Order: sequence, then structure tokens, then C-alpha cells
Amino acid sequence: MTDRKFRAGLVQMCAGRSIEANLRDASVLIRAAAKGGAVYIQTPEVTTQMERDRAKQMVETLPEEGNPALAHFRALARELKVWLHIGSMAVAVEGNQLANRAFLINPLGAVAARYDKIHMFDVQLPGGETYRESKLFRPGSEAVVADLPWGRLGITICYDLRFAALYRALAQAGAEILAIPAAFTRPTGQAHWHTLMRARAIETGCFVIAAAQTGRHENGRETFGHSLVVAPWGEIIADAGVETGVTFADIDLAKAAEARGQVPSLTHDRAFTVRPVGHGV
Repeated sequence: MTDRKFRAGLVQMCAGRSIEANLRDASVLIRAAAKGGAVYIQTPEVTTQMERDRAKQMVETLPEEGNPALAHFRALARELKVWLHIGSMAVAVEGNQLANRAFLINPLGAVAARYDKIHMFDVQLPGGETYRESKLFRPGSEAVVADLPWGRLGITICYDLRFAALYRALAQAGAEILAIPAAFTRPTGQAHWHTLMRARAIETGCFVIAAAQTGRHENGRETFGHSLVVAPWGEIIADAGVETGVTFADIDLAKAAEARGQVPSLTHDRAFTVRPVGHGV
């Protein structure tokens, strides 16, 4: 592999409850990213619908096969000749359940990789907000690393960010780029977003690319924004702030090898056990 440089475009949006409206909004921004020279374009988590009404989402969410939203994005990637990474969209799966699924689409319009979010956001925040993602989505069970023309991509979604072992496993499987598209809540984003993103990059010697939802959504939820690109040494090289739009970053994957050469911690794992110790006497 000789060409290790590429331009990434991060789509930051404020998705609503209408799939059709979200497709229109996302498509405008994806086209703007391609016009700006991005050859890898990432959208946020839940690109096609931000919905809390379980009954409504169950009715409106279709299986992957024959899904018109996915067909739309595949056609768009083929038209623009870009790698289009849909951060996630809900798809119906067996057992009357949904999956929160990411799609990596190649410039020919084919699905090159798919990933179902593993870690479910089941939390009650101090301000009273409660989320039970597991009531709506079936968690995934497989981590995914995919080949891009410039290097290998580890695919994750939002709350996965808090599980460092996942990212170490992806890096040790060859990932040099970590995708973390998200719909982070505003309180947790203000407290942890930048710190966790930088930590994942530093721990693994990877670039982190994280397109985000932003603003107050039609369903009442508020998300943090700040789509980020973090370099392997931990410096933030792009931050979208809180407005909707497209943010660009020029990526040189030689920086990943450079960071790992300086701190080769991915090769230094040692087996250990945990031994609980009481207070003694």
C-alpha cells in the first residue's frame, strides 16, 4: 500500500422523527462533503431517525433487505464515488427486534461491512434523563475491522466508546482508524466526550473519526455535537462545534505507525490475575 493519505468528511446533523426528511438532510451534507474533496464520509449514529416512541419505530423500521434508505445511500455512494460510512440506522431483525447497525458502503455502491452496536446505553443520568436502549435494540456480538484503500478501519458506535478493551482488540486486529459515530447526550458529552475520544486514540495509536448528532431534536432529546477527528498522539485535528454541517480532516496514516513506534504498548500485553485482598487482622 503506497497511498496512506486521504480526506475525511464528517457529517454533523440534527436528525428528527421523519426518515424521509433525515435522508434529504443527510444527502445534502454528504454531497457537500464529496464536493469538498472527502473520499471517506461518515454520518452520525441514528442517521435516518431519532425516535423514542418504540411502537412508531417498530412500525417504520424495515429489514436490511429491500430497505429504501439503505438503497438510497448505496446509490449516493456510487454516484459520488466515495466510501460512505452510515454511522448507524435502525434495521428490523428476526424476533420482532431491531439492530442499531452501521454500514460501510464502497464507491461501487456495495456494502463492504456492517456492524451491530454491541454496548447498549441503559443509564439514568443525574438530571433525570433515562435511556434503555436494550428495550429497542438487540445488541451485536462481533467486532468488525474493514479494509479501506488507505488502511484498516475499526467500526464502533457511540456508547461503545466507554469500553476500552473493544478498541484495543480492534487495533491489535490491524485497525489504524477507529470510527465512533455518535448521538452523545449533552450532559455526558460535556463531561467526557473529548477526553474519551483522545484516550481511545492515545491507547491504540489510531486516528479516531467521530461524526455526531447535535442540538435539540424533534423528540426532545439534546445531543452534544462536536464531531471530532483525533490523531494517534492525542491531538484534536478537527472539531465541528455545535452547528450542523460538514467538517473535513486530512488523514496521514503514517502518523499511526509513528505513534506506535514511539509507544509500542499494543505489543506489550502480559497475562495477569486479580487477587482480592481483605483488610487483614
